Amino acid sequence: MGCDLEVDVNGEEVFLVDKGVLCSFSGKLRKLFRKSTSASNLKIIFHDLPGGAEAFELMTRFCYNNGLVEVTPSNACFLHSIGHYMEMTEDVSLHNLIEQTEKALQGFAYWSWADLLVLLKQCESLSPSASSSQLLQKCLDSAVFRITSANETSPSTSSPDSTGFRFSFDTRSSESTKISLYRARWYEDLAVFNSNIIEKLVKSMISYKLDHQTISRFLFYFLKSQVSSAKNNEKCRAIEIIVDLLFLLDRGSVSCKGLFGVLRVVSSVNVHKCCKNKLESMIGSQLDQATLDNLLVPAPVGMSFLYDVNLVLRFLKSFLCSGFQASSSRLKRVGALMDMYIAEVAPDSSLKPSKFIALAMALPNSARDSFDGIYRAVDMYLEVHSGLSEEDKMKICNVLNYEKLSTVACRHLAQNPKLPPRTAIQALVSQQSKLKNFLQDVDPLKSVHGTPFSFISKSTDVAKKLDISTEKENLKAHLQGMQWRVMELEKICRKMQVQMAKIMKPRLSSPGNPRSLPKLCS
Repeated sequence: MGCDLEVDVNGEEVFLVDKGVLCSFSGKLRKLFRKSTSASNLKIIFHDLPGGAEAFELMTRFCYNNGLVEVTPSNACFLHSIGHYMEMTEDVSLHNLIEQTEKALQGFAYWSWADLLVLLKQCESLSPSASSSQLLQKCLDSAVFRITSANETSPSTSSPDSTGFRFSFDTRSSESTKISLYRARWYEDLAVFNSNIIEKLVKSMISYKLDHQTISRFLFYFLKSQVSSAKNNEKCRAIEIIVDLLFLLDRGSVSCKGLFGVLRVVSSVNVHKCCKNKLESMIGSQLDQATLDNLLVPAPVGMSFLYDVNLVLRFLKSFLCSGFQASSSRLKRVGALMDMYIAEVAPDSSLKPSKFIALAMALPNSARDSFDGIYRAVDMYLEVHSGLSEEDKMKICNVLNYEKLSTVACRHLAQNPKLPPRTAIQALVSQQSKLKNFLQDVDPLKSVHGTPFSFISKSTDVAKKLDISTEKENLKAHLQGMQWRVMELEKICRKMQVQMAKIMKPRLSSPGNPRSLPKLCS
């Protein structure tokens, strides 16, 4: 045999081979030399030959060995891919490379897990040629089938909060679908592949109906073990794939803690807006599982806020759109969480009134049995933002539901100099109305005419008539507290009357010199 053909493989290596031997098995080379008129000094340059120099050398050995080759897990993918590339079909030779590799690959079920991983790694390096020949998908389906079967036939050794999941199987069984166990952490084995392989792998898992909680744990493990150390471009691509895959899973199967972990990674890279929206939507839909620490996300660069308030408002919007109405307990958990969050951000001097109001009013009144937490946040906010106008202070105070304030909170509010006087009046009137309704349930009173003070007098008489039992004692204490608050209100009203008298006196004597009433009485 003569070496009459020079082949440059992808710039990696140059081979001197016998043209006739290779052409007897390769349809691609036959077509190429059919057009050539030169009889010597032939040279071919391949730029995209799958598998490079290693695959080409395996192919030449096949040709020189008269179409015989041992297909193993370590060379199956190379031989299969270059066989398709070089068009080594049965039309060219009865002993063709494609047929031999496909027969060998039909024995997937008898290969060991380790051999399957070797083949899968080769497919990764040969993508997209492995994808176009469907070899990659066959490898993935085989891997997922084994994982799914093992999951069905053996209990998981992991706890609900663990990412660990072990399985094993006997690959040399006489029955191709029989799976028994040898210890292996499959998520560790599969997490070494790139994000494109992981995307195809997880979609196969979903189609095979593998438990969604197991899939989500695997994706979080992949993020932690691989993506965090990747370069920015690779990291962005991987995160977008992970978020898209998590979005396909049942919401209840995806850990809220894990999603906040993804959010921390996302904040350091520039992922697509659609990816951020999906992530925020998933977090918002299970906001009742979040903690205060989860929500205290630093504000983006360029914003004056200490924390990213806008992000939390988007979480709340997603939660309210996620059908929370099915569980009032979920709504109240979010209400309690938001009370803590609002109290945490209230002392931020850069927090605008509009943002504070938006946070406090984002949830419906049914989310809170008590508004004491919101009142404490209002008190802190006005302490830091003492320069606000009376109008802005009233807007801040309007977030309060006075009927859901405790007696202690109302007493503090009535004496709080940071709040506009009108809020004290509103709170006391609200408490008076609540007390009146309560007393009517205990011992209905006749209709009350005149000022609120006559009502308090009658309320006090009722309290005197009540027996001194534990329950009645509490009612008496409540009535006495109300009487004290109204006495404070009387003092305010007397001051108002004195002011009005001073104003009206000069007005009556000098009609041409009108004055406006104080803001408090307007």
